[in-house]
Amino acid sequence: MKREWKKIEAFDFKEILFEEYQGIAKITINRPRYRNAFTPRTTWEMSQAFAYCREAQDIGVVLLTGAGDMAFCAGGDMNVKGRGGYVGEDGVPRLNVLDVQMQIRRLPKPVVAMVNGYAIGGGHVLHLVCDLSIASENAIFGQTGPRVGSFDAGFGASYLARIVGQKKAREIWFLCRQYNAEEAERMGLVNKVVTFDRLEDECVEWAETMMQHSPLALRMIKAGLNAELDGQAGIQELAGDATMLYYFLDEAQEGGKAFLEKRKPDFKKYPKLP
Repeated sequence: MKREWKKIEAFDFKEILFEEYQGIAKITINRPRYRNAFTPRTTWEMSQAFAYCREAQDIGVVLLTGAGDMAFCAGGDMNVKGRGGYVGEDGVPRLNVLDVQMQIRRLPKPVVAMVNGYAIGGGHVLHLVCDLSIASENAIFGQTGPRVGSFDAGFGASYLARIVGQKKAREIWFLCRQYNAEEAERMGLVNKVVTFDRLEDECVEWAETMMQHSPLALRMIKAGLNAELDGQAGIQELAGDATMLYYFLDEAQEGGKAFLEKRKPDFKKYPKLP
């Protein structure tokens, strides 16, 4: 199906495309010449886009993909890798893709990786931290870190092991092999594999289905699924969502009103459920 994605005009991005269609945001890494490898500018722009998606009331689901049909993302651009990280236009080395990983984890809306082609290295970790991954038949997955003097000992290791198991995760990292879409689906790395010409339609259909469901329920289950692996930070995220829910209750409103009215709150009228 041909659909018209509308550019989100609030930004003038150079290395990503940021578009919207009926409540679905699409963030596209737009460096096909480099197999959509990211630079510090790319990840800064992605961070701005994800921050917008968090605040935008009309956005229900976010899709993350790469431009063209060759690559979702090939990781960090080795052309700008220097001492201390990837060197941006200001000459400062950064690893700001780690901030983007955390934004995806903490975004209170589902994020779907639309994997078209290579998802390698840091690009593999980007799809990994998304809530769902749908891949085209030409998708290729894998790690290259130990071959090029790099690694991801964060989500790229711990969350990968949680998905595919410790032995398989060590194989992926230690041997740096590449896996096709069918193999990735078998090991649980992706949710579904479709033909390339069907990829966007499938992702949009999944997004539309999720947007028919309770957004608060989706938010809470995402926080709950992340909480154990994310430790105290994950528990804080879940607790913050629970606090937000509590503030909707009359019981919480009674406390605030009593304070402003300079009286004792009457909490006795609220149930103490078993």
